Amino acid sequence: MIKIAIQGIKGSFHEIAAYKFFGERQALETLECHSFQEMFRSFKNNKSVYGVMAIENTVAGSILPNYSKLMNSQMQIIGEVYLRIEQNLLALPNVSLDEITEVRSHPMALLQCLKFFENYPNIKLTETADTALSAKELAENPSNKNTAAIASFLAADRYKLNVLAAGIETNKRNFTRFLVLQNNELLSQKDQVINKASIWFKTGHTPGSLATILRIFADNNINLTKIQSLPVIGREWEYLFLSDLEFGESSDFETALSQAEQYFSEIQILGKYQKGIKFRTV
Repeated sequence: MIKIAIQGIKGSFHEIAAYKFFGERQALETLECHSFQEMFRSFKNNKSVYGVMAIENTVAGSILPNYSKLMNSQMQIIGEVYLRIEQNLLALPNVSLDEITEVRSHPMALLQCLKFFENYPNIKLTETADTALSAKELAENPSNKNTAAIASFLAADRYKLNVLAAGIETNKRNFTRFLVLQNNELLSQKDQVINKASIWFKTGHTPGSLATILRIFADNNINLTKIQSLPVIGREWEYLFLSDLEFGESSDFETALSQAEQYFSEIQILGKYQKGIKFRTV
């Protein structure tokens, strides 16, 4: 049984991402965490627990606090999943859309569906802590026949709710990237294809250090798919750089790091793994 810590409860997009990575037929035990901080506490309590953590979204951008948590943990990235976020309007069985007066969900989910609700101005939109939790609470209160929730198809199945309207999100190209994490003491990647790495680094104060590092990456056929600066806490006006690097051979990555070593003042490899693919939530 594979134990995986997720943010949220069963039926959440985190749980869907876990199944997409490990396999739909795998026996997974998901550990529900109400926050990302709680997730990282679970890693400390049990080193054998994997993690699935959202890190960026095509609409909202990077979740920078999660990078900080990862950088200060014993966890390594072993994979990634790109999940197309599809929002659905869920209600109790035998309830029609005309009966709905309130819709409950996470504020981001509500924002993603505002265009749909322009046609229903009398419906009140109420923010909650989580999409799947909204679905679960609805299922546990069968008297709430005038209330609906926005959540995934998995949440509808988990909590026996009816899908009143599918795919109500405005942006049909809304993807969330999830990282799959494992304790570095248990890391084993002998049979895994390695063609991507995530790192953070700081450069020396020599003019052109960053430009030189980027040129070294390019000369070794490494595609820089992400670079983002992050302030160094406690050191005003100092920054580190978060980077995702894609390459054909892992030896290209190792060679580039060796050649750039003199230009780094600090560097940490957050993970080496296989580039993820895109999935739909169904």
